[in-house]
Amino acid sequence: MLDKFDYSDPHRERRIFINRVLVASTLMIIFTLVLIMRYFDLQVRQHKDFVTQSDNNRVHVRSTPPARGVIYDRNGDIVAENQSISNLTIIRERTHNIDLLITKIGTLISLSENDVKRFYKRLKRRRPFEQTPLKFNLSEQEQAILAVNEHSLTGIKVNATLSRFYPKKDLLTHVVGYVGRINERETNIIDPIKYSGTDSIGKTGLEKYYEDILLGQVGKEQVETNARGRVTRILDQVKPQPGNDLVLHIDSNLQKIAFDAFNQERGALVAIEIKTGGILTMVSAPSYDPNTFVSGISQKSYDQLIKSNDKPLFNRAIKGQYPPGSTVKPLFGLISLQNKDISPSTTIDDPGYFFMEGVERPWRDHNSKHGGHGSGVDLAEAIIESCDVFFYQMGIKTGIDILALRSKPFGLGETTGIDLPGEASGIMPSRSWKKQNRGSAWFDGDTINMSIGQGYMLATPLQLAVMTARIAAKGKLVQPQLVKSINGVPVTPSPLMEIAQIDEDHWTYIHESMKNVIHSSKGTARSINSGLTYTMAGKTGTAQVVSISADEEYDKEKLKKRQWDHALFIAFAPIEDPKIAVALIVENGEHGSSSAAPIARTLIDAYMDQLEDKKVVAASALLPGTLTYAN
Repeated sequence: MLDKFDYSDPHRERRIFINRVLVASTLMIIFTLVLIMRYFDLQVRQHKDFVTQSDNNRVHVRSTPPARGVIYDRNGDIVAENQSISNLTIIRERTHNIDLLITKIGTLISLSENDVKRFYKRLKRRRPFEQTPLKFNLSEQEQAILAVNEHSLTGIKVNATLSRFYPKKDLLTHVVGYVGRINERETNIIDPIKYSGTDSIGKTGLEKYYEDILLGQVGKEQVETNARGRVTRILDQVKPQPGNDLVLHIDSNLQKIAFDAFNQERGALVAIEIKTGGILTMVSAPSYDPNTFVSGISQKSYDQLIKSNDKPLFNRAIKGQYPPGSTVKPLFGLISLQNKDISPSTTIDDPGYFFMEGVERPWRDHNSKHGGHGSGVDLAEAIIESCDVFFYQMGIKTGIDILALRSKPFGLGETTGIDLPGEASGIMPSRSWKKQNRGSAWFDGDTINMSIGQGYMLATPLQLAVMTARIAAKGKLVQPQLVKSINGVPVTPSPLMEIAQIDEDHWTYIHESMKNVIHSSKGTARSINSGLTYTMAGKTGTAQVVSISADEEYDKEKLKKRQWDHALFIAFAPIEDPKIAVALIVENGEHGSSSAAPIARTLIDAYMDQLEDKKVVAASALLPGTLTYAN
């Protein structure tokens, strides 16, 4: 018997087929609708988003750093400029494995451990698609190697950029300063937009003080790139605005003369043009080459500078605080004259020491032989021969209150306001100062020590130069200033408070006494008067480094050179119409007359020769048919 399923059932088969077709059609329709909806979503609803993303991959906005302002000296010589260098940078978004890329680069060119460490620090701070520097100042050979292998180094770029360069090297380091790579601390305080595309910032000196003026304004470029990140065309551009140029009062020629005159000794010198307040020279010796800091100094080289006993990184001219010694005697004499505590006819007997009532120990006269300066010593002789005993007695009579109060307008005990960062204030001690800083009362013995520029009193070479300039100008205020003009616009210093009126006779008396320090046969600086063709006024000074007891005499043979006294000297010239004021210190130079004064003489000679040359050129220009050349 045949089973009923052995026979076909057309009706049933048709029904099954139709059901299958309906299900398949329904699925096809559903899938088609989903595809259409998705296509609509991508092509219509998200069209703008995808266009934007496409442009972001193809079109980039990049910052174009401005050229930093150039710095010139008063003669037009460049002291800070920009030079073109090539840097290796990486765009993180263009590489799949940045660690592998750096390893590969390291097999092609030399990469130090510091280069890599600094790169990763910069990488944390950079913006999307921003180029992060890996190595600066590539050599031509390194550029060639990278160019040949660029096809396998996806994400790298070799860019020509401007780098700071200091052609005078160590000559003006402590004045001009230097720029360096922006560190993490600075990143947290600077404006990221203002510094986009720039990885350097002023670290010291004028570069730091005038950072905003020198920096300039960053530009923008909208560029189109291919799949490898190469720029195919520039779509839009806003050019950067270069920083402002600075012209200084500094004379590089005089600076070199002064710097060389120190002859490897440690010290500092400041020379001021009296009528303008412009700083003609500012030396801090020893110095160092700032170019080593621009692209990042090695740790080994930096350690050598930091650990050096000579402290080349320290700007002695504005930060070095030293006892001014006898250089303050003309000022203190002027104050006592004006206060009527003494007169030009006041005299004392100097046995070589001074006893104060109630005190057993004597204050010795460090500037006299046994027996002192004798009888009938007046203020002029005390300045000319640097008689300590006269100033011991005068200081007690005038008192600390008057000396401290009337010294400040001359620049002592407070910052001068020069356009440099980090200036020290020095110390002009007073009763309140000692109570606040030493926790004890002021004694007459403190006044005695201070009356010859010792004790608690400290001053910077800049402050002593300002003091000298204001004495030379007979109380007319002289504001020290380094920058003469910004983009051709003269810089006018802020006005200062006026110095109290001082009798003309007193000015004449002090000027004449300071002149005889150099030009008289008894002057402590008479050794530098040979061949002088102009009149110079000055004052020598000695600052103790180690204390000597009252019953001992100073003997350098028993001391190491670093324990010798510091040598100081102040001067201005010509005395009839003062134009230049100088103050300097030679650390452990021992005597101002033998160590410091000759350096000042060398500098002032060069300055006076310049003035004479200008007079000759000016006079020749008035003669018809004459052609003259001036440096």
